[in-house]
Amino acid sequence: MLVRVTETLSPRPSGKGGAGSVEPHSAPRSAGPLVHRAWWVALVCFVALVGAAGFRATPSVFIDPLHKEFGWSHGTISFAVGLNVLLYGLTAPFASALMDRYGIRQVVTAALLLISAGSGLTVFMRAEWQLVLCWGLLVGIGSGSMALAFAATVANRWFVARRGLVSGILTAGSATGQLVFLPLVALLVEGPGWRTASLVVCGSALAVVPLVVWLLRDRPEDVGLRPYGAGADHVTPEADTGSALRRTLSVLRDAARTRVFWLLAGSFAICGASSNGLMSTHFVPAAHDHGMAVPVAASLLALIGVLDLVGTVCSGWLTDRFDARRLLAVYYALRGLSLLVLPMLFAASVQPPMLFFIIFYGLDWVATVPPTMALCREHFGADGAVVFGWVLASHQAGASLIAFLAGLVRDATGTYDLAWTGTGVLCALAALMALVVQRRTRQSGAH
Repeated sequence: MLVRVTETLSPRPSGKGGAGSVEPHSAPRSAGPLVHRAWWVALVCFVALVGAAGFRATPSVFIDPLHKEFGWSHGTISFAVGLNVLLYGLTAPFASALMDRYGIRQVVTAALLLISAGSGLTVFMRAEWQLVLCWGLLVGIGSGSMALAFAATVANRWFVARRGLVSGILTAGSATGQLVFLPLVALLVEGPGWRTASLVVCGSALAVVPLVVWLLRDRPEDVGLRPYGAGADHVTPEADTGSALRRTLSVLRDAARTRVFWLLAGSFAICGASSNGLMSTHFVPAAHDHGMAVPVAASLLALIGVLDLVGTVCSGWLTDRFDARRLLAVYYALRGLSLLVLPMLFAASVQPPMLFFIIFYGLDWVATVPPTMALCREHFGADGAVVFGWVLASHQAGASLIAFLAGLVRDATGTYDLAWTGTGVLCALAALMALVVQRRTRQSGAH
């Protein structure tokens, strides 16, 4: 499909909008770039999300080394991981409002610097509170500012058409970060040690900063364009120049008065519990408990990242075409079934059933994000990105709670089995919540 070059007013901010405009269906090669600037912005955002995902890929391979070196319990280390995950979610809605107030580029740059500082300072820690400060606080706030609300903001500002597809691609950036870093981090932990792995992650996040400063722009109007897919009658919403805190809280107040918000927030909390909280944090140590080598287990988790790239992009494509509520119900139901059988699949080596689980679970990993974004946009309009930030906060709250509780379960029982099966049951509840959203939306006739 040809890219909409008729919307290009000039390739640089210095040009005039009306001069040299192209009539529909005229030859694009003589009129301007074949690729709308929005796609380049999406690419930069994708790379930035990959950089931010680097540190979030490390907790699962750091748990055992930290336990052995410092003697800290799984519960203590999981608390730091849980704080990281919680702040990741709580920061997201405020970051979305800050992007409206100060600009995407400034917020993303600051976030990457915080991630780099937190991961770099980790190598000097000697006490548990330092782990909580670096790994939990600094990286939690930094990664939260680079959360999926960032992807929603970019998709909403730069795209009218293909928003679902773009949401899926940007969401997959986090999984791609896991894909790129996790096997390398596992090998570094097994070889030079976890400190070297931390420094590699620190440098990778820092390396993305110049790219963001150079190429990322806040809105298409900044470079003389309309959003991709926007018609001539498109009206750009005015930027909110008021208090980011006031707007974020007022959006939450208004959204919290609707049943849709609580259903989306509740189901997405279960999504976070079953993905970031349980699988990302505890799959590698759980596999290691059954005799599997850490690099092998990390590679399996990275394979989930490969498949998630396919699954999430396909989910975005499906979201543009089918009922987002039914998609969510199917995704959650399938995820729950897979978690119920996982405890029976662990072994010292990778067997075909485990490989089948990885493929199945990877395709479903965060396929829930594009339809959830779409429902926030559908019900809350211009505030959809901020509302999604709050929904994402619930996602991370669920992830934080399960990350911590699963560590306690492991300390108390010596196995993660109860955590896997309990979370599988919760996924069935999330599927039912998604179907309730569907019925109430049709009755209300909203949007």
